[in-house]
Amino acid sequence: MKKIAQFFKALFLRLFRIDDTPQKIACGFGLGVFMGIFPVTGPLAALFFSWLFRINRASALLGSLLTNTWLSVLTFAVSVKISSFIFKKEAGRSFWQWAEFLRRLKLKDLFNLSVLKFLLEVILGYLLLAFFTGFLVYLVSLLIIKLRRKTKRA
Repeated sequence: MKKIAQFFKALFLRLFRIDDTPQKIACGFGLGVFMGIFPVTGPLAALFFSWLFRINRASALLGSLLTNTWLSVLTFAVSVKISSFIFKKEAGRSFWQWAEFLRRLKLKDLFNLSVLKFLLEVILGYLLLAFFTGFLVYLVSLLIIKLRRKTKRA
């Protein structure tokens, strides 16, 4: 457990020691977290979009790696809860639908309107969770980077 804590502390320190503007570092980190949470995206998408938007690629990669696999079960559960709340459905029913969908997954099911509607509902939950988490991470990391740099100069 101590080695894991040291690993994350080293990652944290590397993030805030990157030689770039605080906005680009924080934006990259927020984008990486967004890409790490949103399904079917991940480190490669984070690198591509950080290159495209000219923000810090190292922080985007780090944010994506920190959230991509480690939090999958949690982000799935929260996304289903969000979509259930928005569409006024019982969350237990949504989890059951996912289990049934995965149990009997066939390509033709993706063209079934009821399955497609269900998938889009959960994707909306993922999109909202990823956006708000990424934005929150952007704001918090921007604040921390600016405070650290200010205290370092003083």
